Amino acid sequence: MVPVGPETYVLTPPSPSTHDVADPKEVAPHRRSDNGNVRANDHNLRVTDWLFRSRAASVIWLAVRLVLGYWWLNAGYQKIWGSEKAGFWFGGGAGVKGFATAGVLGSATGKSGASYGWWAAFLHNFVIPNASWIAKLIALGEMAIGIGLVIGLFTCLAALGGLLLNVIYMFTGSAGVNPAYALLEVPLILAWRNAGYLGLDRYALDGAWWRRHFSGLAARAGHRRAAPTLPVPSVTS
Repeated sequence: MVPVGPETYVLTPPSPSTHDVADPKEVAPHRRSDNGNVRANDHNLRVTDWLFRSRAASVIWLAVRLVLGYWWLNAGYQKIWGSEKAGFWFGGGAGVKGFATAGVLGSATGKSGASYGWWAAFLHNFVIPNASWIAKLIALGEMAIGIGLVIGLFTCLAALGGLLLNVIYMFTGSAGVNPAYALLEVPLILAWRNAGYLGLDRYALDGAWWRRHFSGLAARAGHRRAAPTLPVPSVTS
């Protein structure tokens, strides 16, 4: 038994009532506080949300895109029109054949080259016999990656393609600038929502923009194909 003094108040909880339960339909909707960027609570954005989703961070990704895009664009240009054209666009893919052969020989001696036996076998059985068209594909691919990054069109796919080429080069035994490229491409892939906002991705990834423009084009095309209706003459007795 608990003693209760003169200044002590014992509060008994009220009995549950149906009137105390709020109607779900009357609950106020969640207040939007994202300022057009991402949904957040009381403007407390996490660093990753701000970096990979906000419009303000797209300025950072614009700088990364331009630098990385220029590197890829220049690499492809040199292979088609520049100093490396004799080894890639012309010459039967001698550059690819020499690069792949060095990877196979380095893997056999254990000094450098391809680090995995299965990759050395792939280079020997597939890449070297098809070096001519693979060299042209690499040159065009590097140009496409550079253009996509510079103009911000399908930025995630462009960065993913660049990362794939870097991994292939590193598997074959060439480090060089490939790790530096990869360090910039991985964040671009993670920032696919806003990396190309200051570019054509602003429209390419906007479903409402596509629906608004292409539905109008379809409506106008359907209107032109519709047969004109002729007025029906009135018949008088």
